[in-house]
Amino acid sequence: MELIRIQKIIADSGYCSRRKAEEYIQRGKVKVNGHPVKLGDKAGAKDEITICGERLYRPKKKNKIYLMLNKPRGYVTTVSDELDRKCVMDLLDGIEERVYPVGRLDKNSEGLLLFTNDGSFANTIMHPSKHIAKTYRVTVRPDINDEQLITMSSGMEIDGHRTQPAVINVVSKEPGRVVLLMTIKEGRNRQIRKMCEGVGLEVARLRRISIGPVKLGMLKPGTYRELTAEELRALRNAAGDN
Repeated sequence: MELIRIQKIIADSGYCSRRKAEEYIQRGKVKVNGHPVKLGDKAGAKDEITICGERLYRPKKKNKIYLMLNKPRGYVTTVSDELDRKCVMDLLDGIEERVYPVGRLDKNSEGLLLFTNDGSFANTIMHPSKHIAKTYRVTVRPDINDEQLITMSSGMEIDGHRTQPAVINVVSKEPGRVVLLMTIKEGRNRQIRKMCEGVGLEVARLRRISIGPVKLGMLKPGTYRELTAEELRALRNAAGDN
């Protein structure tokens, strides 16, 4: 019988995140077959797990799905929208299992977006402590100078918090238009746009082209495909989830 770490079982069940499960374990709120457990303990499929006295519902094993989508502009990153706007889920024709986005892109942004039904995987990729790099191709107006580049690269204050250092390269310059490659290791709401706006730049186009080692490549806008085994392994390695 395969034994799995208890915090992973709890996260996979959808009860809470792995981090929260670890907190429950440390506080003595988790029991297996009536006995308190500690971090690192494992359990099997037939073991009864309770949290705060409540029996954990462990859904039957389902096929785990990992997708990448090239999100076009004009779609919101939600499962449904009360304002009846176009949702990214509308683009996932043919996917019968219920999946959900890993992270988000705002309505006017485009590019690489991941989807899964694996809660543990999603939590691993999104957790701020993992510092998984995300790279964006950003078109700004009107022009950029060294001072603006240094400010954004070294870290700047947005929404009352200082950003971590970013890697920014100028790809091309034309009159009134500059294309940048910007790589950040955090994922605050509209962070790239706010960084650019904070130094007086207008964002004309923003496209995410990679998440960690996974690249958007030639995937056409509005289409999706499954992640390969190699891409999944590389993402997990990047997150230190070996």
